Amino acid sequence: MSAAKHHPLTFSRDVGGQSPLGYRGPVFGASASPRPELRRPPRDEPAIYRVRVDLDNARPPIWRRLDLRSDMTLDVLHQVLQAGFSWLDYHLHRFALGGGPFDGDSQVFLSPYDDEDGPRASQVRLDETLREPGDTLRYVYDYGDAWELTLQLEQVMTALDGSPLAVLVDGERAAPPEDCGGVTDAEQLAQVLDDPARFDANEVNAALRAPFFVMREAGVDPRLGDLVNRLGPTSLGPSFVERVARLVSEPTSVDDAELSASLRAYQWFLDRAGDGGIPLTSAGYLKPADVVTATEVVPATGDWPGSSDREVHCPPLLDFRQSLQWLGLLRKHKGVLLLTKAGAAAQRDPRALWDHLARRLVPGDESTFEGQASLLLLAYAGSSGDGDLPFDEIAAALTELDWRHADGAAVQGYDLYRLPAYLALVNVADRPRNRTQFHWISPAAAALARAALRRP
Repeated sequence: MSAAKHHPLTFSRDVGGQSPLGYRGPVFGASASPRPELRRPPRDEPAIYRVRVDLDNARPPIWRRLDLRSDMTLDVLHQVLQAGFSWLDYHLHRFALGGGPFDGDSQVFLSPYDDEDGPRASQVRLDETLREPGDTLRYVYDYGDAWELTLQLEQVMTALDGSPLAVLVDGERAAPPEDCGGVTDAEQLAQVLDDPARFDANEVNAALRAPFFVMREAGVDPRLGDLVNRLGPTSLGPSFVERVARLVSEPTSVDDAELSASLRAYQWFLDRAGDGGIPLTSAGYLKPADVVTATEVVPATGDWPGSSDREVHCPPLLDFRQSLQWLGLLRKHKGVLLLTKAGAAAQRDPRALWDHLARRLVPGDESTFEGQASLLLLAYAGSSGDGDLPFDEIAAALTELDWRHADGAAVQGYDLYRLPAYLALVNVADRPRNRTQFHWISPAAAALARAALRRP
């Protein structure tokens, strides 16, 4: 797979153009001076920050007052500000400490798509930038219109269990709309807004309960939240958002009896490898006796045609066995499959096996095709318990995310069949699957997918 990756309406409009105020100096230059280090250690315990946010140079003032969890990262704060000012996240943004967003002596925290070197907003917590009342943080959105905001910490309060990420307390006046040219005074805004004085706190607070924020509060993998934001405006958005809501509301575990029955195939390989290892043929395949036994316990082998005792002639078995190596449960050494350290621990404790699988199913690099495809597959699997995975819909989502084959062809459902996450999930089941159940996801596999996406 290859892809021409871009953020919708961002790079094509902002990158390579002139930055606000005509600045073309060391901010974007390869020889820029090192930025100062102004971050502070995060708080030992999260707090609630009451923060006033003002749109710079607005007359009359356009402002919002927000209660924010101090442990949120700045990429989440960016989404809070987008909701608070009714913007659409079409453009580049950055935060700055110690000066303006384009001052050479301030420390900046960048969006994923900014071409300057420096720490990304996703790597920085709010309480590393604001510490005491009076501290300020700067933000700019849309390097063309240059909406600059000043955030000032007004009060530090105790955070309670379950405190939401962000709540709007109050504010005044409508924010300027996207792509209106950077106007901030009331007379000009009256030409692009029906009612510049209008401000509805309920609308903003409803936006702050969108799936992105609910997912973050529930501990869902933040990378999936980013995909939700990107797919939201597409035709797939409504159904995908509905599915994602189930990841938050449905359980991430099963009872002991279902756990043992659903992980039977995994347990067979771990037990077999724990008994001195599983010897392989000189060509590196399972030996015939083990093939015969394994096909009786691996769900994906189901009614695989033929009665061969050669692993190479039973791809579902071969795929599953190799996935156990990818999952870090087995390792090959001198022609024998042995337990890894994690495999030995999982063999003794089915719950440890469940937790290990949940950790390993989540991709390490979401910027790759496999990474984004695996995140989407886990999200759809987690909302498909005892139903079929909609492979064509997942493929369409990946196409919306700009993935293509090298020849420009769109992603197809069958391109996902070799994903390690899929090979692992289809074998979490308490019964064999036949050829009509190729896309079936068991309730236990769905719970495991949710556990993978909601790890603390």
